[in-house]
Amino acid sequence: MTHSAPRPTRRRLDAALYGLAVTFRGMTAHPDENNCECHWGSAEELARLKVADRELDPDLLRRTWSAPDWSDHPSVLRRILPQFARSLVAGHTDRYRDSDDIGRSFARGRWQQWPAEQATAVREFLEAWWADTLTDPAPVLPAHDLLALITEASGELRPWLAHWESQTGTTADRHLAAAVDDWEYDLLGDELPWDAWDSEDHGGEKRAELTAWLISHARPRLVAHGAPAELLDRIRLLGLTGDARWDDPHWPGYHY
Repeated sequence: MTHSAPRPTRRRLDAALYGLAVTFRGMTAHPDENNCECHWGSAEELARLKVADRELDPDLLRRTWSAPDWSDHPSVLRRILPQFARSLVAGHTDRYRDSDDIGRSFARGRWQQWPAEQATAVREFLEAWWADTLTDPAPVLPAHDLLALITEASGELRPWLAHWESQTGTTADRHLAAAVDDWEYDLLGDELPWDAWDSEDHGGEKRAELTAWLISHARPRLVAHGAPAELLDRIRLLGLTGDARWDDPHWPGYHY
């Protein structure tokens, strides 16, 4: 039996996961960290976060990364990050509920402000995961969900879109078509198709940036890809405003 070699992007992702394990080895939550026993977990579970490199059961891991009220969220995130990242890459999350929340967990950790070696390891993980997803015909997390996650985790959208532009293969095109299909309802209602972490105004900036990218880049690319006319019309409608959009003969009849 022969086995195909891993994609180069997958080898990069595996190296990034190893980099997280090495960089964050020995990390613990702050000794004085606390949380509500009624809403988060027991004192025994809290004590596990203050012991380095001990694997957490999946439920405890989820409660830990999703809790919004740690007094020192960066130290908690550093403590769980190697296992958390492996769990994400393995698909052990609910894509319908978790993508935005996962990104916000990274954002609450303010990882860009960590020491350079740590921040670089996190950035490389996000970039490697994105690169591998765009080349994977069946990723564990669809590209449009991962884009929401990494945008919220990093606070920026353009670099991730720029990388998508550079990936011109059929797989990346299919991911793009699936993304437009998932996003078009929200975008036509002038809403960002995920919950933004920071503020409504900044979410509006991201929506405008995503919309402009779809019009200028995605539509011509999907025309070449042979995407359905209906999908292309949805992108065209994004370039219209007000009555011109609602009264267009190809308006899908959405009500908001």
